[in-house]
Amino acid sequence: MNAQPAPETAPGSVPEPASRPVRTSDPVPATAHGPRADVPPVSRRDRPRFGTRERHRELGAAFAGQGADYDRLRPGYPAAALDAILAAAPAGARDAVDLGAGTGKLSWALVDRHLAVTAVDPSTAMLAAARAARPDADGLATMVGTAEATGLPARSANLVTVAQAWHWFDADAACREIGRVLRPGGILALVWNTLDVQVPWVHRYSRIMHAGDVLKEDFDAPPAPGFRVLGRSMHRWEDPRTTHELIDLARTRSYVITAPAERRERVLANLDWYVHEHLGHAPGSTVGVPYRTDVLVLAPETGAAPTGRTGTGSTDTGEEP
Repeated sequence: MNAQPAPETAPGSVPEPASRPVRTSDPVPATAHGPRADVPPVSRRDRPRFGTRERHRELGAAFAGQGADYDRLRPGYPAAALDAILAAAPAGARDAVDLGAGTGKLSWALVDRHLAVTAVDPSTAMLAAARAARPDADGLATMVGTAEATGLPARSANLVTVAQAWHWFDADAACREIGRVLRPGGILALVWNTLDVQVPWVHRYSRIMHAGDVLKEDFDAPPAPGFRVLGRSMHRWEDPRTTHELIDLARTRSYVITAPAERRERVLANLDWYVHEHLGHAPGSTVGVPYRTDVLVLAPETGAAPTGRTGTGSTDTGEEP
């Protein structure tokens, strides 16, 4: 379910897709991507917005059977983000728990950095996709469970990670469970992949697909009761995708998954027009999709300070406060 931020509710300011593609101009003229002073604010939100508790549950449950598409289409995590996490981890850290692990995008990346990882997720389909990705590889254990009740032994991990999933958790209960699972000196790393909507064409692309992981540039850290912030970094990068994958990516968004068939097909048709006709990409060609990855490193308020470094790695934009 959870391995991208992320956050999938439909932005309230985005109109319903028209029955035919709406040929409006881009928010600002297309340029080389990156933040620009003349790009208007794209969001005022610090976190995803859910209309009701029922809608929150509906959207969360939508991912249960999406393991294959999610694993195929959602991005991984840049090396700089992994560097930031491990630089803050206790020296000699070996055991990690990845909560809301989904198809194991971050879990396997941590295994590749020589950690023994337990991937925890409520979806058996997602965990099956994680195991199927590398059936002969060692270093990854999977467990059906939730962030609020992992079923793991106390003090069993030096590092707990949450990627694209914090907004699905009960923060109070999850923080109590994470505090129980962490060893003294251990850390919690929260990670978000979001489309880099400071890039004009990506901003419009996100609106057409009703991506809910559109946050303001300096979004506030989410509440993590009982934890203190050690450091934060942001990393901009690109994920190469074919034009068909750019369209199919919408199929992994909870708004599209839960939409009636007619509305879902309308969104996909609008994306097809936008990518191939408006942007002019040849069908099947490869496009670098700009993302930003935010990493927030925290430690328990009452826990011992980590014995590793707390630097947050290098980025192309510098470390944020």
